[in-house]
Amino acid sequence: MPEPTEVRLGDDVRLHVETVGPIDAEVTVVLLHGWTLDGRSWHRQLAAIQETFGSVRVLTYDARGHGRSSCMALPTATLAQLGDDLAEVLDTVAPTGPVVLVGHSMGGMTIMEYAHRHPEHFSHRIAGLVFVSTTAEGHTHTVYGLSPRIARIIRLAETTGAGVLARCGAWRPPRALLRALRPSIRWMLFGDRCDPTDIRLVTSAVARASLRSIGGFRASIGTQHRLATLSALAHLPAAALVGDRDRLTPPPCAESIAAALPATELTVCPGAGHMLMMERPEEVNAALAGVLRRVLAALPARRRVPG
Repeated sequence: MPEPTEVRLGDDVRLHVETVGPIDAEVTVVLLHGWTLDGRSWHRQLAAIQETFGSVRVLTYDARGHGRSSCMALPTATLAQLGDDLAEVLDTVAPTGPVVLVGHSMGGMTIMEYAHRHPEHFSHRIAGLVFVSTTAEGHTHTVYGLSPRIARIIRLAETTGAGVLARCGAWRPPRALLRALRPSIRWMLFGDRCDPTDIRLVTSAVARASLRSIGGFRASIGTQHRLATLSALAHLPAAALVGDRDRLTPPPCAESIAAALPATELTVCPGAGHMLMMERPEEVNAALAGVLRRVLAALPARRRVPG
């Protein structure tokens, strides 16, 4: 069972962290969730890692303003702050040994921001990368599966609404409203198939996110551009995955990441949407296992962890 703990950050925000696996493991995998979600979105990957790599430690945490973590001041609802938070979590919970970072959507952007803002820290700690349904180009390619003209109208409405939500503080979305919006959430986040338990989990996660975080992170997510940062990481074992029905981070997002990291294994999942870790767990697990095996194989023989 995952062991819960709490990390208090420098600005007194409290992060809910869960770890599983030996504390003295040679390699730690950190799973970073997406915008409005929480650490539970990785439950299928957590189970697969435990089954295949029992000697590896796995760490998940709810980002500030999400899940069971506390809310924060509005000016800190930025990807830059999330990158700083990641560095602080590593120093606190996994202070030694190589780390494999796995990021979905906003979680992938958090990894890029961490690499940009803490390059020396990153180079000393990070041994592998997995990017799931994410982008290094803000909303450049986001058209929601619609015509560019309609997409611009939707983005304008979304940006305006985000500004209103950001000023609503620590309040959470009403669960009754989210149940009513479930068909829209399903259309936006999932592809051809959607397990009912997955849409319930996603709706539950959104219900736990503060309105400040739902609205506050939108501007930062839309404007981030970190392809140049990625190009400096080409030496790392890496994988990128995307669904060809992803309305938020469509295939060109993953293709540009793979172009910046030429050794990256790119996987495009037919019929899948934005929630690949739920929709296509086998593909995500296989990509993660591939990166993790390369990291383990590169350890000195005396330190190598069997996997």
